[in-house]
Formats: sequence, C-alpha cells, structure tokens
Amino acid sequence: MSDVTTFSATISATTRNGILVVTIDNAPVNATSADVRSGLDKALVHAEAAIGIKGVVITGAGKTFIGGADITEFGKPAIEPTLPDVIEKIEALSKPVIAALNGAALGGGLELALACQYRIASPSAQVGLPEVKLGIVPGAGGTQRLPRLIGVPAALDLIASGRIAKAAEALSLGILDELPETDLVDAAIEAARRLTGASPRKTGELTAAPADPTEIDKASGKILAKARGQKAPAEAVRLVASSHRPLAEGLADERATFLTLRDSREAAALRHIFFAEREASKVAGLEGIDARPVVTIGICGLGLMGSGIAIAALAAGYTVIGLDQTQEAAEKGHERIVGLLERNLASGRLDRSGFDAQKSRLFVTATDANLAPCDLVIEAVFDDLDVKIDLFRRLDKVVRPDAILATNTSYLNPDEIAAATAHPERVLGLHFFSPAHVMRLLEVVRCEKTAPDVLATGLTVAKKLKKLPVVTGVTEGFIGNRIFSAYRREAEFLLEDGALPHEIDVALENYGFPMGLFAVYDMAGLEIAWARRKRQAATRDPSQRYVEIADRLCEAGRLGQKSGRGWYAYPDGKRTVDPEVTAIIETERAKKHITPRSFSKDEISQRMLQAMATEGEALLAEGIAARPGDIDLVMVNGYGFPAHKGGPMFAKS
Repeated sequence: MSDVTTFSATISATTRNGILVVTIDNAPVNATSADVRSGLDKALVHAEAAIGIKGVVITGAGKTFIGGADITEFGKPAIEPTLPDVIEKIEALSKPVIAALNGAALGGGLELALACQYRIASPSAQVGLPEVKLGIVPGAGGTQRLPRLIGVPAALDLIASGRIAKAAEALSLGILDELPETDLVDAAIEAARRLTGASPRKTGELTAAPADPTEIDKASGKILAKARGQKAPAEAVRLVASSHRPLAEGLADERATFLTLRDSREAAALRHIFFAEREASKVAGLEGIDARPVVTIGICGLGLMGSGIAIAALAAGYTVIGLDQTQEAAEKGHERIVGLLERNLASGRLDRSGFDAQKSRLFVTATDANLAPCDLVIEAVFDDLDVKIDLFRRLDKVVRPDAILATNTSYLNPDEIAAATAHPERVLGLHFFSPAHVMRLLEVVRCEKTAPDVLATGLTVAKKLKKLPVVTGVTEGFIGNRIFSAYRREAEFLLEDGALPHEIDVALENYGFPMGLFAVYDMAGLEIAWARRKRQAATRDPSQRYVEIADRLCEAGRLGQKSGRGWYAYPDGKRTVDPEVTAIIETERAKKHITPRSFSKDEISQRMLQAMATEGEALLAEGIAARPGDIDLVMVNGYGFPAHKGGPMFAKS
C-alpha cells in the first residue's frame, strides 16, 4: 500500500495493487460539496495520467457513501467543477471506475455511482434519488442513466416517488452488480483489476428497454395524483419517460429543469421544512444536559392511543408495562397491541424474531403498583382533568421519585396536572397524534416546572421512538390544536359568510391538503368536538363570534360517516353534497341577518391561511413556540398542511 495522497480537504487516496482507492470524507453524510467535487476531479485527472494506475475505486468514510448534494450551496453562485462535470469525467475515463457503496448512496451519490462501470455495495447500503422530496429533480444524470440501466417503469417508481431502495432490492433491479461477503474495498479492487483492459461499461451508452406506453401512462397517473399539484414529480415523470433521447439532449434538459426547480418557491418551501427539522432539536436551556436513562415505559390506558404508543415503544426496544382500570380491560389492551404486532408481521414490517422479541417485552396489569419498575410513565386516559389528576396522584405513590410522568392531553393544562403531584418538576407533556405508532409528530410540552433533564429525556425518547419532537409551551391545544382551532373557526366564519362545506374543501384540496376540513370532520366524527363545545359553553365569551351550524348538525344526529351523514351525506358510503346541510347553514345565516356572498377558491384558502399565520404569530409572541419553523413542522406533520407550501408561517412570509 502506498502513502496517502490528498487531493482536497475531503478527498484522499491510496494505491493498492495498481488501483487508486479514493475515499470521500466529508462528515456527516459525505455531501458533494465544492471541495468534494474538486478533490474527485483532481483524483480522476491523476488516475488518467498515472501509468501505474490501472483502475479507480471510489468509496466513502464512515457509514455513508454519498448522502446527496450540499444543499447549503443552493442559491449561491455555481462553483466548478459541477457534479455533472465530475460524473462526465468518470464515464469518460479510459480506466475502470468502481463505486464501492459502504452505505447510503442518495441523490448525487447514486448519480455518481451510475456513471461508474461497476457498482458494489455492503448489505446495509441503500440507494435512491429522493430529490422530488426537496422540490427538484436529479440534476446530474439520474433521470437519464437510471432508466437506461433498469428500464423506464422501475426508474419512474424510484425517481418520481423519491423512495429509497435497500441493497437487496437494488441488486435485483440491476442498480448494483454485487453484494460481496468479503471486505467491500478488497472486492472492489478485485473488480477493478478484473475489468482492466475490458471494453468500458458506460451506463450512458445503454438503451432503455422499450416500455409499454399503457403501463407508463398508468404509473405516471398514479404518481401525478399523489403529487397534488407539485411540479417536481411531474417533471421527473416527463424526463424519465423521454430517456430514449440521445444522452446529451436528455442531460441538458434535465439540468435546465433542475436549475429552474431549484430556484422555485416550491423547492424553497421544502428546504425550509428540511432545515426546520434540524433546528427543532436545538432547545434553549438544554445545552450540556444529559437525559435520564429509560429502559421501561409504563402506559396508562390501553385504548387506541395507548396501544399505538405501546407499539412505537416496543419497536424502539423499550419494555412496556400497560395499565388499565380492570384486568379485563388490560387483557383487551394486550390483545389490541398484539393484534397490531401481528399486522406488522403479516405485512413484512416485522419478522418472526422481531415479533417474538417485542411481544416478550409487553406486560399488562390493572394494579398501579406494578408500574414501580418504570423509568417513564405516559398516560393516555380519557381527556378529563379530574381523571388525569387522580391518576397522577396514584402514580406518585408507586413509581420512583426520579421516574418521569408524561401526560398525553390534547387540550388540558398540564401545569394543573403537575401541580397536583408531589414532584411537579418530573412532569411534562408528550402529545402524540393518532394513530400514535404511525404519525411522526410528537409535541413535547415544557411545563412551568419541568426540569431540564426531564425535557431532555422526553426529546431523547421521542427520537428513539422515531418521532419528530417539537417543543411547545403550555397553552390550550399547544401549538397544533391551537392553530387548528383558528383554522376551524375561520372555516365556520366562511360558512356563515357565504361559502359551503364542499367549496371550502375543494379550495383546500386544490391548495394541496390531502383532504378538506369538513371531510376530515366527518371521517373523525363530530360528537367529540360537540361534547367539548358544550363543556365550554358556560365560560365562552359572549362577545366573541360563535358559529352554531356544527351544533345544529349534531343535534340532528349528523355525526359523520359512522352515522351515514354529517357535513356530507354518504349514500352507499360515497361522500355527496347534502341539500339538508345547505338548508341548515342558510337558516343559521338568516338568524344573524347575514347576507351571503360568493368566494373564489383563492379567497377561501388565503383566509384560512391568514387565520393560521395570525395564530402562529401570537404563539411566537407568547413564547409558546420557539421559532416559525417549529409551527410549520407541526402543521405539516400533524395536520396535513402541504409540505411543498412550507407551512403557514413560511407561506405567509
């Protein structure tokens, strides 16, 4: 082995058996920064010129091959060489270039690998072109080389969805050539030596197999339907479907499309969400604070929410002790949780050994004292203050003083719950979203007396549960439900002012929401919100505008899909506009002497958006939310706000 040659701060190489082994070391994910591109370019020039070098292996340091582009460079003047320049040099090299994928090859990482003559990977590697998730398309040949290698249908599936393929799938598709059982770099060197002198295998010179136009149209239709107006998936479909063109023409079109999308509002919104996720983990006052150890989690209440939390905790490796009011209720909870595990087993999300391991860590009880071993107890009982206070007082008597108590309340004041305990400093809120084992968002509520290490523990547990934690202060509804309440109120004001439920829903769906607000109400059921409104009636400010239309629907037995009618009618299960609802709305308008007017889709969406942004500004002013990006993360991940619009705070900026 020769000495190390340094080509840039992030690119170094050694020569082994006549093969130049180039290592990318640009922590944390080996992004293709300007320094990486420059170093690779110099290494390739060196390899071409050096008589003693017979081939090149490119690999990554750490656990990632190349995690994609350095998106901090977006919007800045281009620095040469560009990634397409480097990739062109790889494909034009007269000596074989082998990509040794030591980990994830995403975006530009996969594009670089596609230009290599041979691709070899560790079994843990993953590949993908997820650019559409940032509002762009691959910009260095991905839409042109991948379909040439694996065919248009398979390339469409990967590129237009942005999904990631594991190594075994990538091998079966033909993206990878080998998954060696020996040392990855040794196997790559052997492949380079084997290919020395052979005719170069250039992906760009391949011709994609002809695809059935009907099949392509069908696949494209599904992709575009899911895109809900986003530009990047549509452009990805167009580029992949036209990859039969000469390579140079396709690459030029792809690059121009990439640059246009990169500078678009849609891409800026998605980058905002991307960076907001990273900022959300930076919580004031937690610098240098260690989390408490958590091995065993108690869950009080084993209904749908509690069972979902249990599934997430078991999947994260925790031991779970579930508590319910009676042994019969506890056993039903056990059956519910095991049923969810069995569903994961049947779907392939869990193998038999994983199923057995998770089931073995699940225990249920109807006895408070059996929660004594717990390091963290999460309550998921009925959202009633007296019920929760009683539970927390009981927990005080059976769990260790250093064990953490968390409330999953949606609207109640966790400070009042904490104040009823012997150790309010160990209480915080963990507001899960239903279904808790599916929904990624988790609002972590910092109560008035929550200790810093308790908050740090909540964040650590959330991340281990594979949740996106967003810290919020105490207010009714926290961040998400408080903004959702403003959103709902504005929709009801629009009803009184002249819009109809289906008009509001169409406007929201056109904006990018997966489902309109009133359709969501019907799916969830109207009775829970009705019960809450009735509880609040005695304390409601009579000077504030209150819309009674939803109350009239509930009084008429219109409780949503479960009753066959709500804001819509559901003959044969199909949602249809109901004249009876229109009549109720018109009657309520007349009572208030409101003269209705018509609204355009844009007027509706802008009024709804403004209501959310105004409430968000109030949350920031009150210190409930730390930054606008936190609000946007909550609304995107918990309430269906379209990510490509960036959230209400970004959208109104």
